Formats: sequence, C-alpha cells, structure tokens
Amino acid sequence: MSRRSISRRALPPDATANGAAFHPWPGPPLADLSFDDNAYRRYRMTAAQEQRDTDRRLEFWDGDTETALEVRDGATPYHEWPSHRLAQLVERIAQVRGKPIACYGTMNLEFPAKGKRKKRVLQADQSLYLHPERANLVGPSAMVVGEHHFPDVVMEVDYSTDVRRNKLKLYEAWGFPEVWVSVPAQSPWRKPHGVTIHLREDGAFSPAPASRAFPGWRAAEIHAALHEERLSEGTVQVLERVGRVLGERDHSGPDDDLLMRSQRQQAQVHAYAAFVRRVLASRGVAVTANFPLDQPGFAEADVEALADIALRCTSQADFAARLKQARDDAEPG
Repeated sequence: MSRRSISRRALPPDATANGAAFHPWPGPPLADLSFDDNAYRRYRMTAAQEQRDTDRRLEFWDGDTETALEVRDGATPYHEWPSHRLAQLVERIAQVRGKPIACYGTMNLEFPAKGKRKKRVLQADQSLYLHPERANLVGPSAMVVGEHHFPDVVMEVDYSTDVRRNKLKLYEAWGFPEVWVSVPAQSPWRKPHGVTIHLREDGAFSPAPASRAFPGWRAAEIHAALHEERLSEGTVQVLERVGRVLGERDHSGPDDDLLMRSQRQQAQVHAYAAFVRRVLASRGVAVTANFPLDQPGFAEADVEALADIALRCTSQADFAARLKQARDDAEPG
C-alpha cells in the first residue's frame, strides 16, 4: 500500500480545522533548530527508508538532509504515561459531552514536498480531534498538511527534551492551532514542571492559561490530572465541567453516549426499586432480597404505576401479579 494519505476530500491549501486561513511553510532549516544531541540520537535515513520504516518512532525527519532524530531515552514510563492518561481523561469528557473524541496517539504529521523543499515529518505524543465525524481525518499513514484537518490539540511530553527550542517552531510554521507541552514531575533536569498551552494567534503561538479546544480546561488542571495515580474528586468535577460546556455547544449530553445512558438508566431503575421496597416495608409487606428487580417488566414500568401498585398490594406475589396486569394492559391490541 502506498504511504501517501487518502483523504475524503481535498482541502484548499489555506484550510485549517477551524476554518481560519493560514499560509504554512516547512519551517526553519534543520541547522537553525536547536535539537540537543544530548537528548536526541541523530542518523541518516533516506527517503526510501522513511517510506519503508513506517513503525519507527521519530521525533523529526528532514527530507532535505535525510536526517532522522530519535529521543535517546526512548519510550520510558515517565514519557509514555502522560499521553496515555490524556486519552483516558478525554474519554471521560467525551462521555459527558455525548460525542466521541478521536485520539490518534503518536502518528506521523507530515509537511509534503513543496517547491524545492522536500518532505518533513514530525511525531506528536498525542493528537486529538474533537469532531472526528466532520473532520477530514488522517489517512492510513499520516496527517498531511493541506490534505487533512489539523488535530484540535497535539501534546508533546518533554521528559528529557526541549520542544520549545525546536519542534514548537515547526508546529507554528505548519499552522497547528493548539499545542500542549507537558513537562512531567519526574523530568530529571528542567523546571518548572507543568503543562504549557500554546495557542495560535495571528499566525504565531502565544502561551495561554487555558485551552481553546477544551474551553475552560486550565493548564494547571491538566497537569494535575495527568499525574494523579487515581482521579481525584476535583479532577472529575473539572472533566464534567468541560464536557458539559462542549455538550452545550453541540446540543448533546450524557444520554447521547451509549454507556452513560445505560448507566443512568440502571441507576434510575435501582432508585425505583429502593423506593418500592421502602413503601412495602412501611406497610409491613415482606419481600425477598432481590425484589422487585427480579420481576419481569419492572425496569420498563412507569414510576407512578409502581407507586400505585406498591400502595395497593398485600404481598410480594400480589405486587408481581399487579405488575404483570399493568404490563399486559399497556401492550397494544
């Protein structure tokens, strides 16, 4: 299969994910970028090798010089954890919003050959699409500038590198709308630790206190959530808040997510069962342990009908008979 991406439809050369115009360029020459050789392994990779070695994890590949860069520390747990945790957090937000968010992880982000400049490739640690159902998504091998919509957010994990001096310049030049740089608390050599959000403003990145793609999600809140062993109550409240704001924009909510809808329906059924048991107990009617959840048709019954039956029945068997009669009466024909 060809490595060239397959898009649903061609994008105009100045199209972005949010419809704003931009004029991308490949960015500074490799010699002008500050990739620290103490943090990266640098070696020659021909264009043929770059097309063939699709599983290799690269920080950057420059077609002009046929130079590849890999992080020396590789896929350490401290480097890998934040990007995987972000996907988990975003899934919680998507459930509250009621619409999916696509997480593409470490994928090739490609600037195609343009004029005399040859292809360049970046790999982010996480790439997020908030509206995959309407985005012109990536092909089988890469997200290509000018062919596909940009991710709404890409995240770089700076465990032993410095994105600010190199890759951030390329993301800016290519036209990415929002880049998060996460410095894990375990990073051995750089302070301060935290998340920095870079938003595109008038063609250039500016640091911002909160995300634009995930409205109201502040950098400090993101950093805290990325590094909690278990999600705290405060983080869950933040995720719910962001999900609700996104849902209000999209006219969607938890009931539009199949899992959340099922959980809410089950909670409602259990609440009805507890109500029935309290009514029967107040009237001295003895019931078995799993009653009335074990009664056919209970989950589908109307709460007013259940209350009426509970107030009239004289025994568990009488409740079951009245529930069956109510169900039969409600059936058409």
